[in-house]
Amino acid sequence: MKPVSLIQFLIEERRAGHINAELSLLIEVVARACKRIGVATGKGALGGVLGEAGTGNIQGEAQKKLDVISNEILLEANAWGGHLAACASEEMEDPQQIPDGYPKGQHLLLFDPLDGSSNIDVNISVGTIFSVLRCPDGVTEPKAEHFLQPGTTQLAAGYVVYGPATVLVLTFGHGTHEFTLDREIGSFILSRRGIRIPESTGEFAINMSNQRHWEAPMQRYIGELLAGKEGPRGRDFNMRWVASMVADVHRIVTRGGVFYYPLDAKIAKQGGKLRIMYEANPMAFIVEQAGGAATTGRQRIMEVQPSGLHQRVPVFLGSKTEVEVATRYHLEADGAQG
Repeated sequence: MKPVSLIQFLIEERRAGHINAELSLLIEVVARACKRIGVATGKGALGGVLGEAGTGNIQGEAQKKLDVISNEILLEANAWGGHLAACASEEMEDPQQIPDGYPKGQHLLLFDPLDGSSNIDVNISVGTIFSVLRCPDGVTEPKAEHFLQPGTTQLAAGYVVYGPATVLVLTFGHGTHEFTLDREIGSFILSRRGIRIPESTGEFAINMSNQRHWEAPMQRYIGELLAGKEGPRGRDFNMRWVASMVADVHRIVTRGGVFYYPLDAKIAKQGGKLRIMYEANPMAFIVEQAGGAATTGRQRIMEVQPSGLHQRVPVFLGSKTEVEVATRYHLEADGAQG
């Protein structure tokens, strides 16, 4: 079969009525920007991009040099094309307006420019996550509140993994598809169409060092997995944890599994660890479109009404059967307390 390029795929999606020309252009621009981020990441120490930038992001986290570079690449690439009304980044407090003098479009872009950046210096896969919303009608200067739409309203979501291969995983709400960057020709080529995540799994990803801080239903659930064949689940489970959400989710999208970042006593005040707008919603959209499930442990992630641009939530996503069991345990515990 003749290879299908990302551009060709986007044209097919337009012809099928799944996307319009503006959204197609937006995805092309983001993919091109991610190729540039991939080049910067690939140079490692030779590119002078490793280490701290000496600055903090809006969450007060130390920024890596590549965080700042990736953010700039995405902002610059999307400023002039006429496909955006505004964009928002995990690295910035407020949305970035499109500069005057450039045409404006109907879309809002949200992104985590370099997810897992604490892994850059040790050469572990990192990535970019993005989400696309429609700008509300009649809004010419989008503010933070115009971005606060539930995940169900997303028009597109995707992530790029910068690993041994550079891979783009994308959904428009009509299945989840994977593209691999052919470095020789510089194009993303369709490598898997209509990805399906197995419903059951024997593999889970979680940061076990937080176990003592978890809520009781999470302790119960993971305890059962660790008990293996002799325990109530009657099978052995393997644990994986890269500490780069993109890498952990990509493993699930490739072969199944579950990823958990539950609420714990350390992060209870902030509501969770991962940001709903930049990480949880786009990943939930991608996973659901591949037949998986994504919840906060208590409700479907994509049905949460966001209250802030940098709001955090617990994240349970991946193979449907396991996510449902973990979510049921939390709801049962809430009912018992109620």
